[in-house]
Order: sequence, then structure tokens, then C-alpha cells
Amino acid sequence: MTYDNLRLEKGMYGESGRTFTQVLEAADPSESYRGTPLEGLDAFQRQLKRFDIHVKGSRSDAVEKFFRTTESAVLFPEFVSRVVRQGMEEDNVLPAITATTTQFDGMDYRSISSVPSEEEKSLKRVEEGAQLPQTAVRTQSNLVRLHKRGRMLVASYEAIRFQRLDLFSITLRQIGAHIARMHLEDAIRVIMDGDGNDNPAETFEVGREPIGGAGGRLSYEALLDFWSQFDPYSMNTILAPNAVMLDMLKMSEFQNPLTGLNFQGTGTLSTPLGATLLRTSAMPAGKLIGLDRSYALEMVSAGGVTVEYDKLIDRQVERAAITSISGFAKLYADAGKVLTI
Repeated sequence: MTYDNLRLEKGMYGESGRTFTQVLEAADPSESYRGTPLEGLDAFQRQLKRFDIHVKGSRSDAVEKFFRTTESAVLFPEFVSRVVRQGMEEDNVLPAITATTTQFDGMDYRSISSVPSEEEKSLKRVEEGAQLPQTAVRTQSNLVRLHKRGRMLVASYEAIRFQRLDLFSITLRQIGAHIARMHLEDAIRVIMDGDGNDNPAETFEVGREPIGGAGGRLSYEALLDFWSQFDPYSMNTILAPNAVMLDMLKMSEFQNPLTGLNFQGTGTLSTPLGATLLRTSAMPAGKLIGLDRSYALEMVSAGGVTVEYDKLIDRQVERAAITSISGFAKLYADAGKVLTI
């Protein structure tokens, strides 16, 4: 069976444990197209080519092109899902603050933890025949709850049928950006307050021991004192709201020419402490989070972006929910700390 005679039906979205694209790939493997002009396209993209649907560029088709046939209409929910995912990935901070992502089929997740004592952290010499030091790994006492975040797409088919797909994609990408923002707020809340397992972040305050400086004013001295609290972890990432970030960038220590060149060349801001600086309005005012992104946070995702395919196919949009389910678990509580200014 080739891509141009594959039978498409909406039941392909309902197969347990497999996405629509995975179902397509099973029926029409991409490996079969090596060395052909279709090499580099996945199964969904080959279906777009089959029905001559252009989704971007100056030649992008109108939305109604998807609904010319009952089979091509089946492709529309996957198109929506892909563009929403694209919006979620644009300027997404989450990959820069999570140590790992776990795919999980459910709503309640139990993570693992290891909380070594100071004695257990030290790597002592082991004499011949002596017992090796132990590190205990246990499941967390309380479940990590996953939350559904999403938006309702409300539009009649008549309202969007003549809109170009390239233009319609802008709205879908914005929906994706909003969902990503809500997940980031969840992640920040877990870092600061814990995941329900009595593991909130240790909080420090400028002007109070062991942090120097004057309360209400962020200084480089205070940042150094905050940085020193992370041993044996490394403060390699800082999350800050806009006002706090401006205060940091105005410090003379942050006005190193190499820092400016790095920002101009890569768009990434780094601090004299070696940490990547991430600005987000999801952070509470007057606070910043320092963390070791390799050990602080686990993201738990259940199925990626989901769209109500029945409504998008049969009712031609009207009202369709676009959702993403995820949650966050703290791996090592000491790998993330909060500084209050």
C-alpha cells in the first residue's frame, strides 16, 4: 500500500498508545521512500502532498481545502495539533529547566527520590573488604498530580473556510504558546512550593544571613552569596521576572563585552557566575530562582497535545478543545533555591 491509496478514517485517532502519525507510519513506513523524491517527508506530510494541501508559504491553501473530501478532512486535527505543538516549542523555557521528561499514561504519577545525608554525599575511600556506602532510592510518599491545560477553539467553518492556512496557523501557535506558559507556571510553583512531598525550595532573603547586601536591592554580592549555597550542586540556571532581570543587567559585573557578544550571536544571556539567565513573566515579582537544571525537576507528560478530532472533522470546528496534560516532580530539593529581594 502506498501513500496515495491509503484509506483514512477518524478511528485512526482513537488507537490506544499510538498517535495519528504513528498509525500512519505503521501503514505507510517512511523507510520505503529512501532514495525517492519523497524522502524526508513523514507519513502525514505525504498525505498533505496526496491531497495537494499547502499549509505554509505564499501558496498556502484556504482551510476549506482540508474538507474537500471526507478522507482529507481526517488530516485536519493532526494539522491543528502540529501547529499548536510548534507554538508550544517556540521560546519555551521548560526544556532549559527540566532534567528529564517522562511519558506517562494516567493522571497520578509517583516519582522517586534520593535524599542523601552529608555523610552519604562524601566519597570516602573504601578499604579492601569493607562495605560500600549506600544511596537509598525510594518512591515518593505522595502522588504528583498532572493537570490538563488548554484552550477552546471557537469558530464556525463559515468564519474560517476562506482563511489561508498560513494565517490560521498564527492563531494556533498562539494557543500553543499560552498552553506552554501555563505549564511553566506549574513548574515554577512546584520548584518553589514542592510537589506535595514536603520538599519546598529553600528560600533566602537579601540582607539576611547568609545573603549579604541590603534588603529590597539586588546586588552582585547577594548573587555571589546565593550562588555559594548550591554546593554540591551548580547554579547553572536563573529564572527571573523582567524587573529583576533588568536590575541584574545594570550591574557593572554583567556588562562584560563577551556577555554582550554571546547574547548578540546566540540570543542566550549568561551571567558572570556561569548561569544561563532566563526571563519570564511567570515568575513572581521580587524573586528569582536558581537551580541546577540537571537535577532539579522532572516533567511528566501524558500524551502530548490532544484535540477533539470528532468535532474538528464532523462539525467542522465550531467548538474544539485543544489540551495538553503534564505535571512536575522535584528530583533533588536542594538543586533549586529561591532568592527574595
